[in-house]
Order: sequence, then C-alpha cells, then structure tokens
Amino acid sequence: MFSPRTVWQIPENGLTSSLSEPVVVLEGHSKRVGIVTWHPTARNVLLSAGCDNMIIIWNVGTGEALINLEEVHPDVIYSVCWNRNGSLICTACKDKKIRVIDPRKEEIIAEKDKAHEGARPMRAIFLADGNVFTTGFSRMSERQLALWNPQNMEEPISVHEMDTSNGVLLPFYDPDTNMVYLCGKGDSSIRYFEITDEAPYVHYLNTFSTKEPQRGMGYMPKRGLDVNKCEIAR
Repeated sequence: MFSPRTVWQIPENGLTSSLSEPVVVLEGHSKRVGIVTWHPTARNVLLSAGCDNMIIIWNVGTGEALINLEEVHPDVIYSVCWNRNGSLICTACKDKKIRVIDPRKEEIIAEKDKAHEGARPMRAIFLADGNVFTTGFSRMSERQLALWNPQNMEEPISVHEMDTSNGVLLPFYDPDTNMVYLCGKGDSSIRYFEITDEAPYVHYLNTFSTKEPQRGMGYMPKRGLDVNKCEIAR
C-alpha cells in the first residue's frame, strides 16, 4: 500500500484560482511523510523521508525514484539535510544516531551514536564548511547544541548547554552570514549564533523575545528580504 505525494506548480504570477491537478504524483512511501527537501544544485531532484524510516530521492520530472535508502535507519528519521553541493546528506534518527550518508553509493560515511544522550528528538544540519550542527537534549534533559566534524565524530568540536525547556530546538542556517537561528515550539524567543572556525566556534550573538509563544517557524527566502533596510533574515 503506497502513500502518494503530489508536486504542484505555482503559476509565475501567483495563485489566481485553486489548483486541481498536480504536476506529478510520487508513489513509494508506505507511511506518512514528514520531511521533503529539494536538492540544492540539481534541478527536479527532491528528497523525502517518511515514518516508514525510508529516504527516497526522486526525479520529479519523470516521477521515478532514483535512490531508495531502506536499510539505513532502524527508527523514525527526525531530520534530513543536504550539504552545500548536494553530494551528501546528514540525518538525525530516533535511535540517537547522527549519520552522514553518500546517497549515490548508499553508504554511511560517518556516524555518531548518542550525539545527544537525551531521549527527546534531535536535529542535524550541514554548514557551508561541511561541518554538522546538531540540537538535542542532554541526559539531564537540558537543551544542547553541538558542532561536529564528519572526518572525526568521536568528540564534538563544541557543545553548549542551553536551558531545561522541553521544546525541540529547530535550527535555521544562513550560509551567507554563517549564522544559525534557533527556534523552539512553545518558546517565546529566538536565539542566534555565529559559527566560526576559531574557538569557541559557536558564538552567542543575541536573543529576540516576544510575548507570544511560537507555534511554527519558517525561513523567508533571501529574495523576500528588504535589503534597503539591511534585513539579513526574517
């Protein structure tokens, strides 16, 4: 039993009426899909990850599955991220492992067990320099962030304890400024950090605070920013 995904084409000048026909239907996952992310450099290549613990990489132009990573994750996949040129992906899984995977070879090239020892969900993203940035929870249920070098995952380059709030920290990364913005569902603040290649590597910059707790977060594409007001992120 397949659980299909559909891809829709938004007209150039925006929606004027409801769309009824998808461009393509992608069939391959057997359970709900929670993660979809476009390849950063190749046209029409889409990655999806589902509750069936599978990652599928699609050719959206033809609707066919190019790569099917079935045996890599034994449990629910929390996050998937391409590296800058799309040659590797990093994943965070419920089995407490961070993995760096070469999807073409279908090989794990680096992994770290218990990157964060707490039982709550982790997130992992690639930075522009090829390092991996993760968020998770310590054994004492403190929220943590960490920086890893895939060439040596034994110890993190840097690890920070944040607080004891229970919202999963979602990282939003800007490769142009090398800044990471951390948001949490239920939080009323957004913290931001600069990542550098000198100690302490992860530098706290500031916190944006509001009275309303966040319910969900999204990142404005760069073309939507007001450069006349020197806006670098929204």
